[in-house]
Amino acid sequence: MTHSPAEISRLLATIGRHPRRDLGQNFVADAGTVRRVAALAAVGAGDHVVEIGAGLGSLTLALAETGARVTAVEVDHHLTPVLRDVAAASEGVSIVEADAMSLDWAAITDGEPCVLVANLPYNVATPLVCDVLDDVAEVERMVVMVQREVAERFAAGPGSRAYGAVSVKIAYWASATITGDVTREVFVPRPNVESSLVRIVRRPPPCPDVDRGVLFSLVRSAFGQRRKMLRRSLSGIVHDDDLALAGIPGSDRPEQVAVDAWCRLASIVTARRAGARP
Repeated sequence: MTHSPAEISRLLATIGRHPRRDLGQNFVADAGTVRRVAALAAVGAGDHVVEIGAGLGSLTLALAETGARVTAVEVDHHLTPVLRDVAAASEGVSIVEADAMSLDWAAITDGEPCVLVANLPYNVATPLVCDVLDDVAEVERMVVMVQREVAERFAAGPGSRAYGAVSVKIAYWASATITGDVTREVFVPRPNVESSLVRIVRRPPPCPDVDRGVLFSLVRSAFGQRRKMLRRSLSGIVHDDDLALAGIPGSDRPEQVAVDAWCRLASIVTARRAGARP
């Protein structure tokens, strides 16, 4: 079962609500789309799925159909009673009313592996995905529906115009692949942007012993002035010979540097600050 556009309108009417722009509420009203997302999540009996932004439950129902245990998280307290009613007939679904950006992940996961699935609004997508990669090792993979530009940044590699600090952060923790686009016609209301699906699979970081604070500080500083050569954008932070030792030409710009090279540079900078060379 998946909500049709008419059913979404009816459910909202029962509580006297309209989709909230500030929460990025664009509800999926297409059975093929939600089943496609559930298939990409590759979950079934014995798996735990955490769905962020469950809304009125269209994707929740498709995930429950797989036999997986579903924890559906929704911040809008006006929607959670409807969501509970919608999911009541589905086994293994629990509803949590909470803001995903301050979610108690330890309580949600109970230390067990899980899969994150979500239809994420623009203003939440990047910080949520990055925070989960940084702090919630129990999330082994994600399937997220996001604005196409955001998807391109998540999956971009060195040399791409979309490659930025977020791309480096994700590449440090995981592999990200755009698996397809989602037309705006499947949403109620229709958004002004196109969307894409991204599959993010956690993997061991390329440099687990490097100080992540130093690493990502260097990345942010460089991409904060992405049009400048690194010898200029990182002037005062790294020495010219630091770049040379890392095998990075000082004339390169940040979008030319892969995550393993950023790791080498962070290791060299950390060692220099400690008064030693690696």
